[in-house]
Amino acid sequence: MKILVTGGTGYIGSHTIVDLIENGFEVVSADNFHNSRPSALDGIEAITGVRVKNYNIDLADRKATLELFDKEKFDGAIHFAAYKLVGESVGKPLEYYRNNTNSLLNVIEGLRRQGSSNLVFSSSCSVYGNADELPVTEATPRKVAESPYALTKQMGEDMITDYCKAMPDFKAILLRYFNPAGAHESAKIGEDPSNPATSLVPVITGVAAGKRDKMTVFGTDYDTRDGSCVRDYIHVQDLAHAHTLALQYLLAGKGNANPELFNLGIGEGLTVLEAINAFEKVSGVKLNYELGPRRAGDVVAVYADRSRATNELGWEPSRGVEEIMSTAWAWEQSL
Repeated sequence: MKILVTGGTGYIGSHTIVDLIENGFEVVSADNFHNSRPSALDGIEAITGVRVKNYNIDLADRKATLELFDKEKFDGAIHFAAYKLVGESVGKPLEYYRNNTNSLLNVIEGLRRQGSSNLVFSSSCSVYGNADELPVTEATPRKVAESPYALTKQMGEDMITDYCKAMPDFKAILLRYFNPAGAHESAKIGEDPSNPATSLVPVITGVAAGKRDKMTVFGTDYDTRDGSCVRDYIHVQDLAHAHTLALQYLLAGKGNANPELFNLGIGEGLTVLEAINAFEKVSGVKLNYELGPRRAGDVVAVYADRSRATNELGWEPSRGVEEIMSTAWAWEQSL
């Protein structure tokens, strides 16, 4: 089975490629390195022994994307390629709408032209907004998006849902995941964006390594245990394996709904300050951080009920916050 992974040199994409290869899939990547590095391909090869072919194209470019589908025949696709910075999306909404919706449309069209389906879509817990209930389940209503980024994920889900209604033979899964963190246990790949990191864990490790003078905790007056935001942190290798399981689920013809929907999270929330404390405990490094005002686009708290993914996909995350912090720190040190 040949699978297209869009955004394959990105953080989650590269780890998912490793997991797919380890489970017998042939993989082709499409990534123009907007927020990743070609060196991820070297890391994938070091772990798996396989040199993955990457097409350096802009997936929001319809002509270039359809030319890819003319060259390669796929049995399915996992679509990661998207701009993903919440704060940036508030300041550059049109760029996010243009890139994130057009790239998805083009991938769907490419699959359709081949007579293929089996699309796994990288969605986000951000679609829940400031949820009415915690933990959130797949039945928890989506709320008004807190950022253009979150809105593009809601739009992507809706586009796929409408297309599956119109074309019932086109099969898809929406994966709403929470906060990926950590790195591959080999320290050969990890989170290494070409733009300055904004996710909490690489910011923490960057400060610890001296790449940054300090970090800011955005918001100390939320209605949480210590006033900082609460998030559900999931180890990136556990998250990557969920994509393999989702693809196998589609290829086996399982499921009743189309598209299917699964939450991917540990099911527990950590505050930002608790995450900082966990890193300091694992690494023995004292972090230089300051308390600051809230950041535009952030929700107060969100964490998952993952029981559906466990029951139907057979997904059991096996790594906790200590493994997240220790692998992230090992990756940072390898850099």
